[in-house]
Amino acid sequence: MSFDVNLTPAAPATPAPAAAAPADAVVADGAPPVSAAPAPETSDASVEERVEPRKVLAMDQTDQVAVKVENLSVTYRTSYEKVPTFKSALKRMGKGERVVKEVEALKDVSFEITHGTVLGIVGHNGAGKSTLMRAISGILPPSQGRIEVHGRISTLLALGVGFNSALSGRENVMLGGLAAGLTREEVNEKYEEIADFAELGDFIEMPMRTYSSGMFSRLAFSVAVHMEPDVLIIDEALSAGDAKFKKKAAVKMDELMGQARTLLLVSHALSTIKDMCNDAIWLDHGNLMRRGDPTEIVDAYLRFLEVGPEASAMEDL
Repeated sequence: MSFDVNLTPAAPATPAPAAAAPADAVVADGAPPVSAAPAPETSDASVEERVEPRKVLAMDQTDQVAVKVENLSVTYRTSYEKVPTFKSALKRMGKGERVVKEVEALKDVSFEITHGTVLGIVGHNGAGKSTLMRAISGILPPSQGRIEVHGRISTLLALGVGFNSALSGRENVMLGGLAAGLTREEVNEKYEEIADFAELGDFIEMPMRTYSSGMFSRLAFSVAVHMEPDVLIIDEALSAGDAKFKKKAAVKMDELMGQARTLLLVSHALSTIKDMCNDAIWLDHGNLMRRGDPTEIVDAYLRFLEVGPEASAMEDL
């Protein structure tokens, strides 16, 4: 899966033919900026090729790179005013003005990881960790830059993301499987294994609005890890659930790592980053501050925060 945004104005010369996209990647372009030079024409055939669904290849059919991020920037634009008043709103309405604030969630971030890497991402709230995960998983389009993901991707984001609370657990398992690229037949084959792992009993047939937060997390985790992903993204979603489920989840994670699967893990439980990951990056206000050994990255991050390695800073309370 590939998201490519080209912000270079069109050159007057005839553009060279574009290189063929990888077999397992989809290229999605963002809108180019306004330019005096005319944009190069795109043939119907090339458009048809670029919107072709992502092809999932076996691990031995891809190169060693699992995820590649090049010069990634994500910018949000939102209406904003510190102290809105009725008078100021009327003035703007009369002038046709809007107060717009741009938030740079990610700024020119670049890195790549190979298959089998367990990458931990640390940073304070608002550092850009979740934005990065959503951009890699294809939920958020990049404002600038390029993302490549080789292989099937499965995501376990914030609690309940991707689930319809009005549907039953069984129906949400089907939705999750279809979203991960499986067929109905493949999801039906995995259903019993998913339901047994989640241990919801008769609740699996009930609407998810009746679930507790722990039940939500158990089903979400079970769906994500049983889709046979080549790349699994987990964004602060391992802290919910009881002690028995946490132990069960840890065993499953060890199993995935033993199969040389690629994991991207966001967590404020810094001891988990140290124990589970073999690589780590540190984000701060959208910038990639440092990358390296998880222990070194966590220690540098704690020194930066000036909190030290106390137990309360290492665990997710």
